[in-house]
Amino acid sequence: MENSTNASSGSGPHLLGATELWIEETGDVPESNVLITISDTSGEHTYLMAGQKIIETKSSLFVQAPEERIVVGPRIWYTRMTTAFRWSGYALAIVLMTFSVLSFSGVVKARVVLTGSMAPTINPGDIILTTPTKNVTPKIGNIVAYVGRRFDGTAVGVFSHRIIGGDATTGFIVKGDHNPSPDTQHPKIPDITGVVIFIIPVIGRFLTPKALMITVPLIFGLWLIFDALKNE
Repeated sequence: MENSTNASSGSGPHLLGATELWIEETGDVPESNVLITISDTSGEHTYLMAGQKIIETKSSLFVQAPEERIVVGPRIWYTRMTTAFRWSGYALAIVLMTFSVLSFSGVVKARVVLTGSMAPTINPGDIILTTPTKNVTPKIGNIVAYVGRRFDGTAVGVFSHRIIGGDATTGFIVKGDHNPSPDTQHPKIPDITGVVIFIIPVIGRFLTPKALMITVPLIFGLWLIFDALKNE
């Protein structure tokens, strides 16, 4: 018996399905039968070939199949979920490695937004990705992250607001989209840490200490469920 992809190459019975099988030769004993079992993610499929007849049946009526060869019941979902998690993990690893390289080289920086001053464009819990002003020149309409300072020059924090006027020489006029008036400070290029190039919504909410206290046990619980399905 051999696999084939051309129906004309075999003269015997043909099993319809994802796997195409033909019987190329007949045995010396006319009464002999052939039992074929195929296991995949949709379950177990068994066919009894008796002479020129093909009968769909169950292998358990004839033989005891090895446990590891049967993919039925909860194992179907376990297989699908582990495959999905595996590929998601690969994709996440690639993204994290790429971001680590870009961050280490200073091309991109990430910050979690804590306030709603830029809502609805940027909401609390969103992550903004910025690139230095040497890569992107700030201009009106851009959202920039800048170091806010008191009147004595002491830094108080980093703010991410939109440029609505001014220039690099006299200082930019910046304002939060949700704020009623522009900021008092007019940051210049040395104060601007980066220009926002991308916004990742929501993810930052899961990076707070309280969120991690929920997320970590949840992931562990899902792992226990998948492990239980594996042993079903």
